Amino acid sequence: MKILFVGDVVGKPGRKALAAALPRARSLKGPFDFVVANAENAAGGFGLTQKVMEELFDLGVDALTSGNHIWDNREALPLLDNERRLVRPANYPPSSRGCGSAIIEKKGLKLAILNLQGRIFMQAIDCPFRRADDEIDTLEGVPILVDVHAEATSEKRALGLYLDGRVSAVLGTHTHVQTADEEILDRGTAYISDVGMTGGHGGVIGMEKEAIISKFLTAMPTKFEVSSKNLRMDAVVIDIDESSGKSVSISRLSIGIEKEK
Repeated sequence: MKILFVGDVVGKPGRKALAAALPRARSLKGPFDFVVANAENAAGGFGLTQKVMEELFDLGVDALTSGNHIWDNREALPLLDNERRLVRPANYPPSSRGCGSAIIEKKGLKLAILNLQGRIFMQAIDCPFRRADDEIDTLEGVPILVDVHAEATSEKRALGLYLDGRVSAVLGTHTHVQTADEEILDRGTAYISDVGMTGGHGGVIGMEKEAIISKFLTAMPTKFEVSSKNLRMDAVVIDIDESSGKSVSISRLSIGIEKEK
């Protein structure tokens, strides 16, 4: 089973980059059995809407993960309730809208998607380690891909080692910078600290630089604008042995989009 996991899609520029880069990714590394993307920033840089979600599915994305920004747009709340291909971090309190895991099926193959959120430098929600234990019990028998949406590399790495051999892949998101530490862990789990970002890499983690720099200089609130400079899709390609659920390989992919003439 071959999976393309796409790093955080940021706003319209991110969707443009995804549309242009997906066919190139398929020609370079495909075909893919499943395409999964983190979409918490896909609508205007913060949250998700029905229209944007449908656009991502129309591009060929099979499932969407998210993170803390999924709550930024109220239009996402009914989507979390009604669209099983969209998941939010499982370790939010049980009363939270939506579901933290899903099993998707395509051409006779099944893949489980589990979303978790870190707690270091982030909101103090339920323990991702213990929540992972509970979720894995319900997903047994299906290869499991885990999106760990977290700030701290140490927390992501610890969770990867904790889940090694019990899931097929532990993939970090949220920091929007692709790391170079992809590997197959000792017991067969593919791991990377951060997949990266799909969108404008010419600013600061997907946003135009001026407002970000101003906030650092003045400590005053500023309105962030999504960057459209240096469009690129960051992703990883994972090969999984369906019979064992163990990963065979993981490789980084970063595809730049040529500027329009």
